[in-house]
Amino acid sequence: MQRRQFGVLGSAALLVAVVDTGSSTDATAQSAAAPVRFDMGSLRGMARELAAQPFRPPETTLPAGLRDLEYDQYRHIRFKREQALWANDGLPFQMQPFHRGFLYPNRIALHEVADGIAHPIRYRADQFDFGPLPRPPDDADLGFAGFRLTHPLNRPDHFDEVCAFLGASYFRGLGKGHIYGLSARGLAIRTGDPKGEEFPLFRAFWIERPVQGAQTMVVHALMDSQSAAAAFRFTIRPGEATIFDVEATIYPRVELPGIGIAPATSMFFFGPNDRVGIDDYRPAVHDSDGLMVTTGQGEQIWRPLSNPRDLQVSAFAETNPRGFGLMQRSRAFTNFQDLEAHYQDRPSLWVEPIGDWGQGEIQLFEIPTNDEIHDNIVAFWRPAQPMRARGEYGLTYRLYWEGARAGNAALAQFTSTRIGVGSEARARRIVLDAVGGRLDALRNGAPFETNVSGSPGEVRNISSEFNPETGGVRIAFELLPGNAPQVELRASLKDAQGPLSEIWLYRWTP
Repeated sequence: MQRRQFGVLGSAALLVAVVDTGSSTDATAQSAAAPVRFDMGSLRGMARELAAQPFRPPETTLPAGLRDLEYDQYRHIRFKREQALWANDGLPFQMQPFHRGFLYPNRIALHEVADGIAHPIRYRADQFDFGPLPRPPDDADLGFAGFRLTHPLNRPDHFDEVCAFLGASYFRGLGKGHIYGLSARGLAIRTGDPKGEEFPLFRAFWIERPVQGAQTMVVHALMDSQSAAAAFRFTIRPGEATIFDVEATIYPRVELPGIGIAPATSMFFFGPNDRVGIDDYRPAVHDSDGLMVTTGQGEQIWRPLSNPRDLQVSAFAETNPRGFGLMQRSRAFTNFQDLEAHYQDRPSLWVEPIGDWGQGEIQLFEIPTNDEIHDNIVAFWRPAQPMRARGEYGLTYRLYWEGARAGNAALAQFTSTRIGVGSEARARRIVLDAVGGRLDALRNGAPFETNVSGSPGEVRNISSEFNPETGGVRIAFELLPGNAPQVELRASLKDAQGPLSEIWLYRWTP
């Protein structure tokens, strides 16, 4: 048998294994679980072959004791650190699988790739601590729900979690000093569609064994859904900002006019700009407080988030955007006053396209929520042209799990948006603080221009002054919305040299 034939047949056999929904004793699945040659080309072949077949749901069968777990019960199931992949090999990364159960019933295939050969990672119940829950029999083959990677991120003598892949196509990352907040996804399909959103899922992962002294990890993933299959390659670099280089190849089963690329999912419950109906000792509760965009022309936009009464969809038409992301600019404990949640330590997520993405929109979805446990914010890139059935679409981008993004150092950033009662009925007073960039020059009374506009409605009583507490400028104005169901607001600062600040955009709703 020629080497190329071996690769093709090995990939086809492995594809049978990762999509098989029958019993684990099935002879085909067992034979396919043998080591096979693996590379990105074979993974694309699997995704292409998968897209040519009807969608088959993953296996979700679990014993009753694991199928109906609640959140606190599921948390009792912990993988034993000493059993982690590569724990005894002196390597800079380790891998720990997640057990199936609770919201994660899908059986996900995990493989270790060493020297170009994929070795299946076998489930063993004795690798998990089940706490007060009954332990499955030793011969059980329950499989995995996902995995986490650990690395000496915060100190050299301890392996900290740096990322996790768990649930549908969700994954999360951490930079130095962060705790988990918002999530990324492989793809978003039909977000906001009245007929319901489609949630693609990762069926299998191939995790490359790191070498001594490695600073990066490579993870491959096979994604599947009713509408598309896809192959992903993640190159993960932990650090102050943990960076994912993402290569995605998408194979639609059907035409996809409403696909979201590089989606991020977060939570905004309330903050100084939106406290309607809130009776809480904390000043703010959110994983992210705004959408930041760098346009193809180099403009920098800041769009604070809100928790609206009704679903709000905002679209920012762009050609070849330079970047966008959901940011957590609030980085002080005093912004939140929460000793448990530590929202000030949640990471931001910045998406940097590599290559030209053409025409499309950065779309922002703000979904009403009455609790901080629900993710209600989604942002992604939507191409102007639909992806056609049986096509092949490659995209490359970089994800930064980081603190607040510096952006254009010459421009001041809007660090707070505060909204309260105005001087008359239905009037709203809006106060903005802009900090950084060239605003330091304003200490000497240098002239500058404040631009504020709103449509529909009326904007009046605009003022701006140097803020000695922040070293920046405070802008204040009143909005009279009248009977408008929503008002689009815009603010910026400039002087004779050009823009002094990024562009502040906000959608006010009653």
